[in-house]
Parts: sequence; C-alpha cells; structure tokens
Amino acid sequence: MKVCDICGKGAQNGNTVSHANNKSRRRFFPNLHPVRANVNGRHLRLKVCSSCLKAGKVLKVTRRPKVTAEA
Repeated sequence: MKVCDICGKGAQNGNTVSHANNKSRRRFFPNLHPVRANVNGRHLRLKVCSSCLKAGKVLKVTRRPKVTAEA
C-alpha cells in the first residue's frame, strides 16, 4: 500500500483537468522513499514520505565505515 509508515499519509482523490476543462478522476500519491530506520534499537525498512524525512521524524541507519588496518 502507498501509505507513510510514520504519519499515515495516503492517497488522495482529485481531478485531472485538461486544457478544454474536461475533468476526469485521478489519485494523488504521497512521495514515499524506502528507508532503513532505527526504531526502538532495531533496524527496520520503512516507507516514509519526504515531508517526514525533511522534518527529522526518522532516524536513518548509517553504514559503519570500513576499518582500514594501519601499519
């Protein structure tokens, strides 16, 4: 389903309006991104809308840097 796992934002209904002002029904979907997030100490894959990402509602998991052997 196209729903944000954080805020619950889902699809909305509206009209496509042509140049001749003809109206036909369409759906507006949220801008979702797959994100690896830290939730209660666990790493989960979530679908998060871009407004939640910009607001900082999600703590993204960062990859560990590669350890190089120093001589």
